[in-house]
Amino acid sequence: ENLVESILFGHVKGAFTGATDNQAGKFVEASGGTLFLDEVGELPLDAQVKLLRVLQESEVDPVGAKRPVKVDVRIVSATNKDLATLVAEGRFREDLYYRLNVFPIEAPPLRERREDIPKLVSRFVARFNAEEGRAIQGCAPETMAMLQAFDWPGNVRQLENAVFRAVILCESDRLQPDDFPQIAGVRRT
Repeated sequence: ENLVESILFGHVKGAFTGATDNQAGKFVEASGGTLFLDEVGELPLDAQVKLLRVLQESEVDPVGAKRPVKVDVRIVSATNKDLATLVAEGRFREDLYYRLNVFPIEAPPLRERREDIPKLVSRFVARFNAEEGRAIQGCAPETMAMLQAFDWPGNVRQLENAVFRAVILCESDRLQPDDFPQIAGVRRT
């Protein structure tokens, strides 16, 4: 939390202990392009104020700087939080919420779009085969049924990690249920 402002907005040498040189910050680095802010719902309120200023004035105030720095950056943000609820609770600035919520895209959780699981698994298997020098041909039918029945509380990231682990563990040419011990409830020895 203490480093968020420095990482996003930059700092000047000597602004705080450990600031041994000037750091541009993500907004300056992304100027002329797009900056993706992941988990924007986790930003502390003081960083939200500074973010709002960037969006309104197109300038950042690096920590310890005497002058603001102009930036030209498009913002794409994501969160797994309900920002409207956070606004109602006073934990997220309402003005920032409306600035960020210009073109909202709702992505339902994986458990509500199970039909995506086979394509995601196929893509992950292909990627991990290439990265790990493996030749897994896909999933056995019972494995795919198990994967589609699972609720995936961690969504696509959890599926991706489970497939990576399974590709590494797999001892046949197709992923088997016991290659997913964390899902199948199987202990692997």
